[in-house]
Amino acid sequence: MSAAEQSKDNQNTPAATPLTSSPALEEPYSIFDKRQKALVILIVSTAATFSGFASNIYFPALPTIARDLNVSVELVNLTVTSYLIFQGIAPSLWGPISDVKGRRIAYCCTFLVFLGACVGLAETKNYATLIVLRCLQSTGSASTIAIGSGVIGDITTRAERGGFMGIFQAGLLVPVAVGPIIGGALAGSLGWRAIFLFLAIYSGAFLLLLILLLPETLRSIVANGSRTPSNPIAKCPLLIYQKLTEVQWNPEANSSQPVARKHIDVTGPFRILVSKHAAPLIVFLAVYYAVWQMSITVMSTLFEDRYGLGETQIGLTFIANGVGSMIGTLVTGKILDIDYRRIKARHEARTTQADAETGDGVAYSSANPDHFPLEKARLRLIPPFALIQCLSIILFGWTIQYPDHVHIAVPIASTFITGWTAVSTQSVVMTYLIDIFSDRSAAASASLNLARCLFAAGGTSFVMPLVNSIGVGLAFTICVIVQAVALIGVAIQWRYGGKWRMEMDQEKRWKQSH
Repeated sequence: MSAAEQSKDNQNTPAATPLTSSPALEEPYSIFDKRQKALVILIVSTAATFSGFASNIYFPALPTIARDLNVSVELVNLTVTSYLIFQGIAPSLWGPISDVKGRRIAYCCTFLVFLGACVGLAETKNYATLIVLRCLQSTGSASTIAIGSGVIGDITTRAERGGFMGIFQAGLLVPVAVGPIIGGALAGSLGWRAIFLFLAIYSGAFLLLLILLLPETLRSIVANGSRTPSNPIAKCPLLIYQKLTEVQWNPEANSSQPVARKHIDVTGPFRILVSKHAAPLIVFLAVYYAVWQMSITVMSTLFEDRYGLGETQIGLTFIANGVGSMIGTLVTGKILDIDYRRIKARHEARTTQADAETGDGVAYSSANPDHFPLEKARLRLIPPFALIQCLSIILFGWTIQYPDHVHIAVPIASTFITGWTAVSTQSVVMTYLIDIFSDRSAAASASLNLARCLFAAGGTSFVMPLVNSIGVGLAFTICVIVQAVALIGVAIQWRYGGKWRMEMDQEKRWKQSH
């Protein structure tokens, strides 16, 4: 935890005293006030919807695309797999770029790629073109989540980050709820190519709004927002935010400080992925995310074959999953903030008491933020979420196995629970990773994205053959067994995460001093 974050967390009231008149007071962690933060979170959350829209809007049209292009459903499912592969790989490039060159530049580049791919997909005539352009589309859209996570890491402290991450996750999950409805309606009325025309118009309009409204937030460029960069792309509209903010700050505090030179490190996400500080938790989440995506991928085909639903009806069945996802992450974000504040208060009370007994005052608490039990504050919600998700997956598999005996409402209701728990777990893990890799937040998010998307790509590629060979119920029972084994990763992180994190921070401080 940085000294700036520690100072900001310990403040009981907003920075209302002019910093220029009280030199003893530290600069605020971010000069953006609550309204400005809300606007920034709204923009980056909307940007993150494109990854979900491009993926989920496509699901109801899978059987139609297979018939129109004269290929099997299994081959069309491979376009989902290829999308997920590039969804995992692309942020490993764009995330480090955004951590060095700036958030605005990275956003503009990714949206231009996405826009071009959507225009091409709207004119697709064969399967080969479809799969290639879906990969390009994923390259453009997938990184919006990693870049958005980086923006949140730029402007928020640990104490408030959980709630903002909850809002961010809820925003990016809107497409899970409404995407299939829009996709089913467009495919059923105008044809499946209209889906990509809609995405092209949507992305083009949003890109203009993003350029006009989103300020640069990368701390190595603008510090806490008070430093004005020379690059005109990064300067506008930051100047407007600086003039309108209600937070008191010193315009001269960061203007003369040299900008630390950083280099684009495309291997950063891969090194985070294999590091002991993150690997156990990332592998755990990747397994749970993969099983969730596997259940979503088979929904359209199974509901069409076993319940005789049409495209629009299939789109409606995805509402439960999307609503559960949005509600879950909003609630979980608030719980994370409450948990963090409660555990932080207990930790400081115990530390103050211990220091008082040794005559050290509260210096230990202020000087050693690394001793804060972050794993306890963040990860203790994971086991109950994991258990509930396993039960919901079992319910989905075995109820859809017998459509003649079980009403369709039961498997649909199970998807609500699965969506709730899956994204809640994801929100917890992503918040934790941004906490421990606060200086590489986009890269940390990219590493998580890489693992979960590659696992999901593998899962969605074989889920239909597995279901066809052994049945839905048994197929997802095997998935749940794998999920149970993956919980070992959480136990490892809980047991050793704090020690590893302290070692990493000590090594970082040693390198900075030398």
